[in-house]
Amino acid sequence: MKIADAKVIVCSPGRNFVTLKLTTADGISGLGDATLNGRELAVASYLNDHVLPLLAGRDARRIEDTWQYLYKGAYWRRGPVTMTAIAAVDMALWDIRAKSLGVPLYELLGGASREAVLVYGHAGGATIDDTVAAVSRFLQQGYQAVRAQSGIPGLDATYGVGKAKGVYEPATKDAPQETAWSSAMYLNFVPELFARLRKEFGPGVHLLHDVHHRLTPIEAARLGQALEPYHLFWLEDPVPAELPDGFRLIRQHTTTPLAVGEVFNSIYDCQQLLREQLIDYLRATVVHAGGISHLRKIAHLAELFHVRTGCHGATDLSPVSLAAALHFDLSIHNFGIQEYMPHAAATDEVFPHAYRFREGMMHPGDAPGLGVEIDEAKAAAFPYQRAYLPVNRLLDGTLHSW
Repeated sequence: MKIADAKVIVCSPGRNFVTLKLTTADGISGLGDATLNGRELAVASYLNDHVLPLLAGRDARRIEDTWQYLYKGAYWRRGPVTMTAIAAVDMALWDIRAKSLGVPLYELLGGASREAVLVYGHAGGATIDDTVAAVSRFLQQGYQAVRAQSGIPGLDATYGVGKAKGVYEPATKDAPQETAWSSAMYLNFVPELFARLRKEFGPGVHLLHDVHHRLTPIEAARLGQALEPYHLFWLEDPVPAELPDGFRLIRQHTTTPLAVGEVFNSIYDCQQLLREQLIDYLRATVVHAGGISHLRKIAHLAELFHVRTGCHGATDLSPVSLAAALHFDLSIHNFGIQEYMPHAAATDEVFPHAYRFREGMMHPGDAPGLGVEIDEAKAAAFPYQRAYLPVNRLLDGTLHSW
């Protein structure tokens, strides 16, 4: 099963995606997601210029060896571009191997540990009333878990609140949007949102919230403590995770569960958080954390310390990555929850897939491999469009975490 052909496909059916397609000499193709939102072409170049020349003639079955070859062989290790490129190769090789055996990928990962995968949706609104209505719509669709975000009085825009009902797309063409932020306004407002949501929907709904790295540790501790009466499933990204010790301070003041890790690239980014049990859910993604092979190692380490997974799964990742996450989620023991945002209709046409949603749960399907293909003719109809994520500034103009 020698790798005979490799190509990188860049397209924008709703938003930009980078896809790696590997094909063996006996005609089996596998796909890997290589999308890094806002820096897509950097990964495409890394693959085309530095990785693909190394893959020709390699045995597609030697997945772990190829992973180590690309990781240790580069010398300059880790980082989002390198690890996303490695992840794409890893996904494609797992896809090929499972297809060659005629089984869905999760069967090669130890089989199913559960019948389906719990997912959460994104409910956001300009006001609390709008967010209540959005949460209600998700519950009517069968979701059992919902992330709730709301506009903040006095601020023109905030994370998680889209410009159109049911749609949240933060990236803008040509240049980043600049938005203003006040942690004081936010901290005073958010408890009101969750008091209202619990009053409206009762204790049975899993409610989540994303801070998006915007607070200091003591501010996050205050927020976590204020939200304790409303029993959140988790409080996500309360502070930037470059300083793991910050989570120790938060832990000292609140029992609200903490989740972090969508920007992590390797096991080294999260090992301290795991070993010291400073978080409850790890949000590292298949595509940005080195692929299925590496994310399994991270999950196994997390399991030792009672930390569960909650993989990032926004629409800045393609259906290839979502499928890979679902196979991973279905197989590991310490699964927690999976983020799920349905893709645009054009994306689903370009990437036909076997995964399915029902009553707040998802299943990757039983098609061989990942269960996702790419229609290259349709992909060609959606050329790349440069886009950037927003930039956040405090009210005095100081640049702040978005």
